[in-house]
Amino acid sequence: MRRFLPLVLFLLAACESVPVLTGPDLSTPDDPVQQQAARASRQFVAVASTIEPVAEAECRRLTRNLNCDYLIVVDDRPNEDPNAFQTLDRRGRPIIAFNLALIASVQNADELAFVMGHESSHHILGHLARVEEDAAMGAIIFSGIAAMSGADEATVRSAEQYGASVGARTFSKEYELEADQLGTIITLRAGYDPVRGAAFFTRIPDPGDRFLGTHPPNSARIAIVRRTAEAYAAGL
Repeated sequence: MRRFLPLVLFLLAACESVPVLTGPDLSTPDDPVQQQAARASRQFVAVASTIEPVAEAECRRLTRNLNCDYLIVVDDRPNEDPNAFQTLDRRGRPIIAFNLALIASVQNADELAFVMGHESSHHILGHLARVEEDAAMGAIIFSGIAAMSGADEATVRSAEQYGASVGARTFSKEYELEADQLGTIITLRAGYDPVRGAAFFTRIPDPGDRFLGTHPPNSARIAIVRRTAEAYAAGL
């Protein structure tokens, strides 16, 4: 179960939201580690406050009858690799979560803004629902073939689970690139530099172009950010 940091909880609702900080005052700490944490915290608040209304506006512009009331939170699990993800709560409200490692790893506000724009784009583009559909289709096909071949019940169930995994991965690279493209536009409209932000990809492991990998090569992601930013600047 994921836990979300109660110290820094961002309730970012359109038109009336303000980041809410509770806990000890880290405005002028003496300890270098605390100083770094305070800088990261202030940067996160500033970027979230700027990106959130832009993402909501883009969500309303591109979709109909979709909940565009983003909630941005911090995942406080320790010793995790840098990560950010988009999910939904039980009422369909989009949640964007950043763990502490990612917040600490970004080198500037542009990187943080780009990641935030990317994650918000997954919701706008309906990627969670599309992955579920892909997984369901894969499960049906694999389990159906197993059943037709005369496999026993346990083998059919195993084929169903494997098929769901394969189905969920089939178009995941495309979805990541789509989110990079729309995330670039959101980042630009919020006043940040997505090309500078995409430098984040140069410091994370490159997944390459593996068959059924979940993410495209970092070079492809940087390239689509550059192309999208150039087209945006040219008014295309």
